[in-house]
Amino acid sequence: MLIVQKFGGSSVADVGRIYNVADRIATAYREGHEVVVVVSAQGDTTDDLIAKAHEITDRPSRREMDMLLATGEQQSVALTTMALQSRGLPAISLTGWQAGVATSSAHTVARVKKVNPQRILNELEKNNIVVVAGFQGYSPSDDVTTLGRGGSDTTAVALAAALSAQLCEIYTDVEGVFTADPRIVKSARKLDEISYDEMLELASLGAKVLHSRSVELAKKYNVNLVVRSSLTSAPGTYVKEVGSVENVMVSGIALDKNVARVTIVGVKDEPGIAFRVFSLLSKRSISVDIIIQSVGSAHTKDIMFTVDRAVHREVLDILEENKRHIMYEHIVSDDGVCKLSIVGAGMVSTPGVATLMFEALSDSNVNIDAISTSEVKISVLLDEKDADKAANAVHDAFIDTNMRFKG
Repeated sequence: MLIVQKFGGSSVADVGRIYNVADRIATAYREGHEVVVVVSAQGDTTDDLIAKAHEITDRPSRREMDMLLATGEQQSVALTTMALQSRGLPAISLTGWQAGVATSSAHTVARVKKVNPQRILNELEKNNIVVVAGFQGYSPSDDVTTLGRGGSDTTAVALAAALSAQLCEIYTDVEGVFTADPRIVKSARKLDEISYDEMLELASLGAKVLHSRSVELAKKYNVNLVVRSSLTSAPGTYVKEVGSVENVMVSGIALDKNVARVTIVGVKDEPGIAFRVFSLLSKRSISVDIIIQSVGSAHTKDIMFTVDRAVHREVLDILEENKRHIMYEHIVSDDGVCKLSIVGAGMVSTPGVATLMFEALSDSNVNIDAISTSEVKISVLLDEKDADKAANAVHDAFIDTNMRFKG
């Protein structure tokens, strides 16, 4: 059986943990499996590299950031391979481009376009364990690219799909997918399984267990995916298609503190304004989340949206540079907000879910700045200082009623 195993940065944070990872890989290999391993940068390496870049300039180019950040994973794969070799196991490390991970040209947020697995297959035929640098690939112009935070998950799933692997194991520092972040919400429960759609919503809304694009790929190619701890033998959580969503209320709560709110005040109330704004951001590969447009008065309206905090300054610069094109009065922004979301495949047919969430926030004296809904989620924008309190209040509200979490 061909298995793809992915280990996150905390799993390879130091020498002891690298040897622990090597032992896990060795177990699978000695059981007769073909093993492809994807490894993230050690611990806080990526953050340290970002800090180094900002010691040089406040606005490093995205291309050069990719060149810099890709070195973190290259260190990890080399060290992990050395640990395997020290155990007497045949292993070889590959960078993203050596592993055939072809991406788009969008530096720091590239998307995997295709994978040519021939080099990996050649190494597997030699009975090697193949250790691949996650988070990175190469663009059509042969530049190094990175896939954004959590991109090693996407690398692992993309390789599993390309290799027709029987299983893709995502190892992390928690024992699976929980109903909330157990480091913030002490009453959080581990789920035995969760649907692709629910996991995709949780991942896109800030849950840090899986990268959202990895779930997209897993669903598209029907990859057998499991999330489990690299530190224990717990069975983990399976992410898969679920045949029936009847009686499923809420699967989990996601809290995203990496959010900035931008409001464009006083744009003309006429067709095409929203297109002007968001096409400018799209051309710079900037994703937008919650969007709210006011009804408008005196022939003007306001457009509010949220973005990743890392691109907040860039968004403000783009809007300022294009003020005459967009024609607005002024900009109001805030990077001290957070987004709290509840996710569940059966919420759309279950009356009272939103009411229970809003009641819990009201009882905790938490003010709601904005609300966004879909068939499987309700998101609210809050002051960041209320983040942990709000997450615990909402989670406990669902624990204490018959609208229970599944699992």
